[in-house]
Amino acid sequence: MAKPTSPRSRQRRRMENFRKVRSEEAPVGNGAEGGGPGSGPFADLAPDAVHMRVKEGSKIRNLLAFATTSMAQPATRAIVFSGCGRATTKTVTCAEILKRRLAGLHQVTRLRYRSVREVWQSLQPEPTPGQKPGEPAASLSVLKNVPSLAILLSKDALDPGQPGYQPPNPYPGPSSQPTAPTTSKRSLGEPAAGEGCAKRSQPEPGAAEEDRTA
Repeated sequence: MAKPTSPRSRQRRRMENFRKVRSEEAPVGNGAEGGGPGSGPFADLAPDAVHMRVKEGSKIRNLLAFATTSMAQPATRAIVFSGCGRATTKTVTCAEILKRRLAGLHQVTRLRYRSVREVWQSLQPEPTPGQKPGEPAASLSVLKNVPSLAILLSKDALDPGQPGYQPPNPYPGPSSQPTAPTTSKRSLGEPAAGEGCAKRSQPEPGAAEEDRTA
């Protein structure tokens, strides 16, 4: 007797005959996140703030090259890295690397959920029942809620009482951390390593004369 299948298993089996064509992020509030000043989780951003949209296929080195060049300008005071879904890991990576490169950056992190609409197209070579010849393949739309992450890095001081605030890292680079002075465990008067061996290797004053007499 065949076991009954769950609705999720039946849906997964139907989706095997479809391929994802595109994904569209639904706008939140007055516009899509990162569209400009006044949009996204940071409504009071300066007009000259840089907005970096991190996607799943984005190259970290390309994002950091542009971000580092932009933040090196005195007129640029803040930058925002934002990404959703699988791009959240790259979003955190970009922010952490930029904090190591530039000292004194204040950080505020915002986490929320966004609606993403995925469009899938049928892979069936034959027309589905009710489909006329020449019509495009059947497609369906799936609405998903995915986590969205936005990280603000600012040269200017921010409100430390707001949620998600992190103060600047006092040691931005790995080479800038102070190293503790190395103390020798050898006590005073004790020969260093190798000194005793060097002394023992020297012949004693009477040893050479005994060899000649022998």
